[in-house]
Amino acid sequence: MAQLFTPAATTLFRVVIVLIGAGIVAAGVMAYVWARSDSTWNVGKSAPQPVPFRHDLHSGSLRIDCRYCHSTVERAADAGMPSAQTCMSCHSQVWVGASVLEPVRSSFTLGQPIEWTSVHRLPDYAYFHHAAHITKGVACETCHGRVDQMPKTVKTQTLSMGWCLNCHRDPVPNLRPREAVFTMGYEAHGKDLPGDIRELYREASRRLTSCNTCHR
Repeated sequence: MAQLFTPAATTLFRVVIVLIGAGIVAAGVMAYVWARSDSTWNVGKSAPQPVPFRHDLHSGSLRIDCRYCHSTVERAADAGMPSAQTCMSCHSQVWVGASVLEPVRSSFTLGQPIEWTSVHRLPDYAYFHHAAHITKGVACETCHGRVDQMPKTVKTQTLSMGWCLNCHRDPVPNLRPREAVFTMGYEAHGKDLPGDIRELYREASRRLTSCNTCHR
């Protein structure tokens, strides 16, 4: 029987098969890396806001407490965003005629909420409770980074399920004494906690890594 394919054609066919297999593997690796890259999770990116609010000025230079603007962070799931009334408590006397504050003045006059854009919004299927974390010693800085140094608020952590689970498996290194939760630049994470509290959280790690803790 005559040979249907030349040796060169057979070699080429084998090379093509190998290249296709290698391409599939490479595509899988690239997809894996891309899905876990910071850019995919918008790390380092800001969001458009109605006014150019500067955390480095308000929280950094002026040392305004986080709770002044995010007033429900200690008692509710949502930390809360500053209302026009909150802004105008200062800006009725400071930068009174600044054009960049016109959206705030309009909101205050019309009684309409300021439409802030969340930088750290989680998907609807992920349940997060700010007060549950704050009251247990998880600091603002742990998830939001050094906002006191940010001219524009950007995302500093992926806030992915894997990132959250890493903390839930061993939360102690990220815990602080209650009085240091709102302190920026605090270094001794977890070191000042009593031994019994540290053990309590280690025992709670099984519950904290249960699916229904965050997916309800």
